[in-house]
Amino acid sequence: MSTAARPSLTRRMAEYAVGLRYDDLPADDVKEAKRFLLDSVGCALAAVRNPDMAAMYRFIRRQGGTPEATLIGTGEKTNAANASLMNSLLIRALDYNDIFWEQDPSHPSDIIFGALSPAEACGRDGREAIVGIMIAYELELRWCLACFPGVREVGWHHATLTQFVSPFVAGRMYGLGVDQLVAAAGISGSSHFTLGGVVAGHLTNMKNTADPLATQAGVLAAQMAAEGYEGPVEVIEGKEGFQHVIHNVQLKPEILLDGLGTQPPMIRRCGYKAFPTEALTHQPMSAVLGAMQENGLKAEDLASIHIQTTTRGADILSDASKYDPQTKETADHSLPYCLAAVAADGGVYPNSFEKEKLFDPRIRALLPKIKVVANAEIDAMFPGTKRAIATLTTGDGRTFTKTVDHAKGSPLNPLSDDELVAKFRANAGGVLDKAAQDRVIEATWDFENCRDLGGYLKLLKTD
Repeated sequence: MSTAARPSLTRRMAEYAVGLRYDDLPADDVKEAKRFLLDSVGCALAAVRNPDMAAMYRFIRRQGGTPEATLIGTGEKTNAANASLMNSLLIRALDYNDIFWEQDPSHPSDIIFGALSPAEACGRDGREAIVGIMIAYELELRWCLACFPGVREVGWHHATLTQFVSPFVAGRMYGLGVDQLVAAAGISGSSHFTLGGVVAGHLTNMKNTADPLATQAGVLAAQMAAEGYEGPVEVIEGKEGFQHVIHNVQLKPEILLDGLGTQPPMIRRCGYKAFPTEALTHQPMSAVLGAMQENGLKAEDLASIHIQTTTRGADILSDASKYDPQTKETADHSLPYCLAAVAADGGVYPNSFEKEKLFDPRIRALLPKIKVVANAEIDAMFPGTKRAIATLTTGDGRTFTKTVDHAKGSPLNPLSDDELVAKFRANAGGVLDKAAQDRVIEATWDFENCRDLGGYLKLLKTD
């Protein structure tokens, strides 16, 4: 197989993916990988009965294929590529899984089953699967930090970055060598650029499906490379590659590569979601909830809710369609709806986006009382600090203001193990009894000693 005269960027990443050893991973980072796994399978279990997931289960069944990897929920087996798509989509479906946003936004747990589905198919153990998870987080976070401005800022979706990560994750599980991993990255990375339109305006099922498709693309690319298929070696920096074509973004390769495999892993810089909504809704929601709780306010007390946030929050999350959401996908990316729901119900939960709840009169009555404006000072802090300022005015003329910089679940305001387990139980409670939940929790905390990934995934079969 031909290679470039000088090491390509994907070759450096391939060398990292091949060389990473479980025994070299810090214990705290292994623990964090298991925490993200528990959080992710909980999010998946909460989604298994959603109508859109039923459609995707039907689609996966129609595809057929070698029964080698287990689907969360049904316990059926299918080929590893389609299992990675289905399981990743389940994790992503409620917009409740992890969030990293220091430059480009991303949900690295979308890639976890880019490791686990191939790992199950190949008979890998829990330790090797953890290595795959660590590769996913390390490369995805580095990609999210390496583009200036972020690709999302110029109209691309972050799945555009995932396509460069998932082939290394899956390829490691398949035991590919460096040349094969370079080929896999070239195959996936030349063919799965994703438009930001999937998360703009009226939202559809593709909002949550784009990144799982990029995960599946990496599995397929790794499988193709294993058979000898080749892709562009310099898919990032070469002629008409990433850097050339996305010319309004400056890629800093040193952020991708410096210290890769020698510096401490980045996984603990990623955050968790305390609400099943778009990440930039969290600070405003936390501010409104805090102001109401601290001052004993009820939804019926409110004459207006005024939010100062980022331009993105005021524009994309608060455009006209977001004041009259008709679908779950629009509602969980609607800042006005999320604010109305948190004010009416004291929180936002997966069932906050069920069809009947979208038209709850108490929530609908609050929507016209909400105004969201951009604040230039807040924009200047973004994305390192995602400040929100909520000013609540009551019907009798009182005003209350609350400022929040770091939402619950962020690395600076983290979820404890107990809080993470509570989130898992809340997500899994509709489909698993407490004893079954206990088995999943115990097996996940002990995942490094798992010798049978299929057995672990059987624990995620619902009634």
